[in-house]
Amino acid sequence: MPAAILGRKIGMTRLYDDDGNNIPVTVIQAGPCFVSQLKTTEADGYESVQIAFEDIKGRNSTFPVIGHDAKAGLTPKRRHREVRLADGEAASYELGQELTVEVFNEIKFVDVTGTSKGKGTAGVMKRYGFKGQLATHGVERKHRSPGSISGRSSNLGTGKPKKGIRMGGRMGNERVTVRSLPIVGIDKEKNLLLVKGPVPGANKGLLMIREAVRLYKGKAKLAKA
Repeated sequence: MPAAILGRKIGMTRLYDDDGNNIPVTVIQAGPCFVSQLKTTEADGYESVQIAFEDIKGRNSTFPVIGHDAKAGLTPKRRHREVRLADGEAASYELGQELTVEVFNEIKFVDVTGTSKGKGTAGVMKRYGFKGQLATHGVERKHRSPGSISGRSSNLGTGKPKKGIRMGGRMGNERVTVRSLPIVGIDKEKNLLLVKGPVPGANKGLLMIREAVRLYKGKAKLAKA
């Protein structure tokens, strides 16, 4: 199974290496998580493990979730995520098994997925970095507009904007994955994971941390070292 765990973003700080370099790091409360369900090829057509994170009071949960977690010998959990496995890997896990930050002991780079901060409705200059229109005499109320978005000759002559054209609208509050972040440190006693650089979302936001899927050449060499 690729090393994966749920956690929450605590915040950012900085560390200094042996050469005195300032390294910005994000502190993540990674786990502990528990195996709440196992899927096999025979029963479900594929193999996966479902991990559960954070206790929740029964009165704040639902009967289906309470019963689901009880089958694994667990108290109700707040968050559940499924991680796909290769054939035969499910046999190495047990219901109720605890997963801690130690799953990253031999891992050097991780991908972190979270929900970015919502910033409300924004125009094209803030949302996409458009330059804007001329701000000289004769151009009124058009300084921050995007300009032309379609024409009769475009999109088969329909005059409709093409799909995916960049326009003003809701900014942020979407699923974002930051790839190949180096692991700076691990605190096994407190289940803390320190990764270099920022991660998506606000403090206390839910994160999915897993072993990096693909690496650039330079990082791939470091991962094998």
